[in-house]
Amino acid sequence: MTSAAEKPETLQFERDGVRLEVDGAVAVVTLANPSKRNAQNFAMWRALTEAGRTLPGSVRVAILKGEGASFSAGLDRQAFTPEGFEGEPSFIDLARSTDEELDAAIAGYQEAFTWWRRPDVVTIAAVQGHAIGAGFQLALACDLRVVADDVQFAMRETSLGLVPDLTGTKPLLDIVGYSRALEICATGRYVHADEAVRIGLANIAVPRAELDAAANDLAAALLAAPRD
Repeated sequence: MTSAAEKPETLQFERDGVRLEVDGAVAVVTLANPSKRNAQNFAMWRALTEAGRTLPGSVRVAILKGEGASFSAGLDRQAFTPEGFEGEPSFIDLARSTDEELDAAIAGYQEAFTWWRRPDVVTIAAVQGHAIGAGFQLALACDLRVVADDVQFAMRETSLGLVPDLTGTKPLLDIVGYSRALEICATGRYVHADEAVRIGLANIAVPRAELDAAANDLAAALLAAPRD
């Protein structure tokens, strides 16, 4: 009989469109706002940051996925309206701030993306449907990517007069090289599953119905590898 001390550590956390579930060595972080295709906002970024800080020391693999038809359609466009989100600065407000204030705000938002590269945890993005802009950058924040055959990656920031400043350009450059990364970012075109695998953006592409199982299988394979 397994004693309480030997049982895998479990944890549940849910707030602002982010759900964290931990079972022993595996954590699953889910973007849980499917009605808006998991569009991102400031509160979601804070919740993602908190999820990373909450991970128990037992976790060795973290899977990031999106609930519903799309992984993440990118930044919630409400952020670009004059009213923005209640109780939050809009991007119009941020544009009027000092350079120091803007740098501090962006650095805070980036924390939702940077913790996925911490050295003690291998991170896997399970990506289906749209992964646009901030959604693409969040998938790029992970070490590995398993994609569904309907995936559509795109850096659409250029169509809004923005740069992809949520830490996604460096991993994209590392994965596909300078020329390809520049072309993907500057044109904002879609990258589909077959190309994503071919250029190394995705490790594997599977039918949509098999995405969760493929991510779980990869997590199990990582945990099964000898650590000594």
